[in-house]
Amino acid sequence: MELAHLPPLRRIGMRLAEGIDATLLVLVLTLSMLGLLALFSATYESPARVVAQLGNLGAALVAMWIVAQVPPQTMMRFAVPAYVVGLGLLVAVAVGGDVVNGARRWLHVGVTRFQPSEVMKLALPLMLAWFFHRKESSLRLRDFAVAALLLALPVAFIVRQPDLGTAALVAAAGVSVIFFAGLSWRVLGVLGGLGLAALPLAWGFLHDYQRKRILTLLDPSTDPLGAGYHIIQSTIAVGSGGLWGKGWLNGTQAHLEFIPERHTDFIFAVFSEEFGLIGNLTLLVLYGWLIARALMIAANAATLFARLLAASIALMLFTYAFVNMGMVSGILPVVGVPLPFLSYGGTALLTLFIAVGILMSVHRHRQLVQS
Repeated sequence: MELAHLPPLRRIGMRLAEGIDATLLVLVLTLSMLGLLALFSATYESPARVVAQLGNLGAALVAMWIVAQVPPQTMMRFAVPAYVVGLGLLVAVAVGGDVVNGARRWLHVGVTRFQPSEVMKLALPLMLAWFFHRKESSLRLRDFAVAALLLALPVAFIVRQPDLGTAALVAAAGVSVIFFAGLSWRVLGVLGGLGLAALPLAWGFLHDYQRKRILTLLDPSTDPLGAGYHIIQSTIAVGSGGLWGKGWLNGTQAHLEFIPERHTDFIFAVFSEEFGLIGNLTLLVLYGWLIARALMIAANAATLFARLLAASIALMLFTYAFVNMGMVSGILPVVGVPLPFLSYGGTALLTLFIAVGILMSVHRHRQLVQS
């Protein structure tokens, strides 16, 4: 049936739904709604941050819809400019960025500020996917070396800020593209061995607070009121939730202010305390379904560029969730990584929904013939 013969409201609805993958949309909206529930409790039942997050969610949905309409072939044209602009913004941060809590991560623009490192979470995979797409017919080992250099530049700037959490996410997104482009297991093994051998050397370049986080991961009780405080309080919250949780708005660790950063990086502790093991398993199922859907879209992509880009987004989502849940549960060092779609924040939420929009675009144009 042609759109012209449909009622106006239905016609508008069908046009808005063009390019939108229903499975992805339901999954990310479900996660976002669970995040709003936890955020309301984490902020002492104050609606201010919830309203602000709803505004962030609305803007992110609009951005997702716009990106979903853009064909992957068009995205390729923006890969190099996005990477260059992102790298330039990181240089600008290093030269004159705002310092917050001892870290220079923010760039002030007009009446607001944003974190340019978020740009690289998508700009780097775009660039690497474009690079390997161009080299598809004549890929050599030296091309992987060039890709590694493209990866190392932004990661080095982000580590310098310092922001190990975001650097790990950006690096994971880039490494996933390089891996899916065809890097052999033998080379990966050699690189992994070199990385392990370089750990003692890397220890000397870490800041004092970063060393403390790693040491207190092994034994948080050595500094229970300092570096170990986050881990101790978050693990208490996670464990005290039990099987069914204490119930929504009944979490004592959050409401008595024991959990730090409870509305951002440690919102998983609030969620675990109130919804328990059953709630956590529900989250794992939702994240697993989302990642599986992304990998399925990558497998059915029409071009190498689209396949690499979608696969890197799937691995980025996995890294986001694994690192955040790992640090809150006390099995990984504490780093500044939000929980996808649940943690409060506009920049990270926008990045995530744009990534979902890219997945929708790849799925929509999966039948296109490579030109």
